Amino acid sequence: MKLRWHKGNSVRLLENGEGFYPRVFEAIEAARSEILLETFILFEDEVGRELQQRLVAAARRGVRVSMLVDGYGTPPFSDGFLAPMAEAGIEVRSFDPGAQPMGIRLKLFRRMHRKLLVIDGATAFVGGINYSADHLLRSGPEAKQDYAVEVRGPVVGDIHRFVLDQGVGDAQGDATAASDAQGAAETAFIVRDNQRHGTDIEQVYREAIRGAKRRIVIANAYFFPSHGFLTDLRGAARRGVDVRLILQGEPDMPSVMMAARTLYRQLIGDGVCIREYCTRPFHGKVAVVDDEWATVGSSNLDPLSLSLNLEANLVVRDRGFNGELSASLEQLWMDHCEEVTLEGLDQRPRWPVPQVLLYHVLRKFPRWAGLLPAHTPRTVTLASGGQAPERAASTLASPGH
Repeated sequence: MKLRWHKGNSVRLLENGEGFYPRVFEAIEAARSEILLETFILFEDEVGRELQQRLVAAARRGVRVSMLVDGYGTPPFSDGFLAPMAEAGIEVRSFDPGAQPMGIRLKLFRRMHRKLLVIDGATAFVGGINYSADHLLRSGPEAKQDYAVEVRGPVVGDIHRFVLDQGVGDAQGDATAASDAQGAAETAFIVRDNQRHGTDIEQVYREAIRGAKRRIVIANAYFFPSHGFLTDLRGAARRGVDVRLILQGEPDMPSVMMAARTLYRQLIGDGVCIREYCTRPFHGKVAVVDDEWATVGSSNLDPLSLSLNLEANLVVRDRGFNGELSASLEQLWMDHCEEVTLEGLDQRPRWPVPQVLLYHVLRKFPRWAGLLPAHTPRTVTLASGGQAPERAASTLASPGH
């Protein structure tokens, strides 16, 4: 795996829905020819409705709009939500949807977990923020802490080509358009799929960890990486690197937090500092290494993201961006996190099975979980070219698989 680095990019950090949605909506309003969007979750709430209205307005003024949502993360759209998009000519597709008996979503594995938006082949957004009101602080104590980036410059060409290659938008369209914006950041776009790039995101993390000289800060919602990843992290701490993990303390999925906690004792024993973010659910997938390297994206550091789901991250080499993200994480570390200590671990309830055994069982999860979906993932067209939703055709396209 070799990263394709591009110089001369401008990268803007966007924190939470308050930072992300205004920039996205502004870019959609300014679109002249094309909007390509991929997202795991799009809810019919205040955020989803505003997105829908802006996409419809763009399509009606002649912009080609294509959207792919995940069939597990995104519930079925109501006719009232989908019909205006169909009438405006927006292409709407769902990745591997399935029956939902009693409202239960069953197809958990191998999800399209990316969050990407490309405007006119010139501006792109990459990150972990979905289109749902629970990314807004005003939504209450369950509001998620999360990050994304807005990027302009040569790397947008790679993101644009990738999204078109997945069948989002016109595959015959111009995949070479790119912004003429100039910036100081050197960036690379990286994905995880179930074909040629199965371990790329993990390997990029591990390379940065092995090369770290002074500090590593990883803030990740779901942390249960491979044995090799943990070995690299512990090795960095043992050679004197300041290694810090910001993990969930008020999770939206408690079982994931419990799995991560099985790793704490060994990590702390080797000098890794761990704090749990306890203000509200943490949904970020970000990291900084030393003074220049950083990444923001959709990939968690757990078996689903590292071995099964379709993911996308942006890797950035730039002191200014690194410093901005570092400052945000430092504020979380100091003001919103609780330190995990060995003494505190001794006071917590113990698992009924040995933690070493549990770890080895859980880390084999991708091997057997990947066998469970006895079908070929597909995309289903919900709306296309003005076609009414109820007559939209199904396709067998399978981006990333």
